[in-house]
Amino acid sequence: MNFSGIKGNREIVRTLVSMVDSDRVPHAILFHEDDGGQAFPICLAFLKYLYCRNRAGADSCSVCPSCNRIDKLIHPDVHFVFPTASSSLTEQYMPQLRELAAGHMPFTEKEVSEAFGIDGKKQMIAVGEARHLLDELSVSALEGGYRSVVVFLPEKMSPEAANRLLKVIEEPPAMTLFLLITHHPEQVLQTISSRCQRIRVQSSGEEGKVEFQSPELFDELMEALVSRNLTACLDVADKLSAIPSRDGAKAFCKFAAYRLRHVFLAQQGMPVPADACASNGRWAASLRKTFPRNALAVLDRASRMLDLNVNVKILFTDMADKLFMQI
Repeated sequence: MNFSGIKGNREIVRTLVSMVDSDRVPHAILFHEDDGGQAFPICLAFLKYLYCRNRAGADSCSVCPSCNRIDKLIHPDVHFVFPTASSSLTEQYMPQLRELAAGHMPFTEKEVSEAFGIDGKKQMIAVGEARHLLDELSVSALEGGYRSVVVFLPEKMSPEAANRLLKVIEEPPAMTLFLLITHHPEQVLQTISSRCQRIRVQSSGEEGKVEFQSPELFDELMEALVSRNLTACLDVADKLSAIPSRDGAKAFCKFAAYRLRHVFLAQQGMPVPADACASNGRWAASLRKTFPRNALAVLDRASRMLDLNVNVKILFTDMADKLFMQI
């Protein structure tokens, strides 16, 4: 899978390419997708680009040994962690995973469990998997570059496994990269997710610019935040709570997340899309570099709460307060 084969998510592709080209790859990225989304193909395309010996034109070559090994899921420095049954290790299911990835991507949780022959059984990432991974990471990269770990559904880590991996995610050895794919970010151990750069992967049918009928509300909220004016933030929350439908309220959360990615790109010195707000650079300079990542978590939570019939006024007031706490 190359970047050119990814359906939609072109802004994410541009961001990942820029990370590699500028040699500013974060040590941990948390991809949030809906079940059956594009995150696993995106991870493979990113790893191919990172390891490729002949990358050009913002994509990997697909013919060098590194590209071939990643395509076949056999690169010695790329490790995979999936939920399994009976405390077994992912490496026991690699033949099934390779067959699934070769013939059917993207895939759903159910398709993975069916391929592994564990559908209907309790599945988790057990502490034995964490021990095995730490042993693997204690050895230098066999090909002298990055050591990478793809963790599918970190929300299914047992507490013991999550705590064992926390230290290495907090303070990873040099040239070590974690790519985590979650369907429920609120269930991922907070001390792990807070160490990751968060990326929201859209479904293949969603592409490009995200629309919202009142974009000025986001601009007003950002101006209140950079001015450190809590009262103004709460005034915007009142206006948001007056949006006539929950779908419209969710559209704001999605639009705000889209625009916050522009702030992140500007803070990292990366190119921003042509539709980025003229105030984007000023916002980026005024806010902590942790703000976009933490704000995305706040927006994700608000969007989920809208599905649970939570009072909209209370929800947006809480959202504004939490965003203010992150500046």
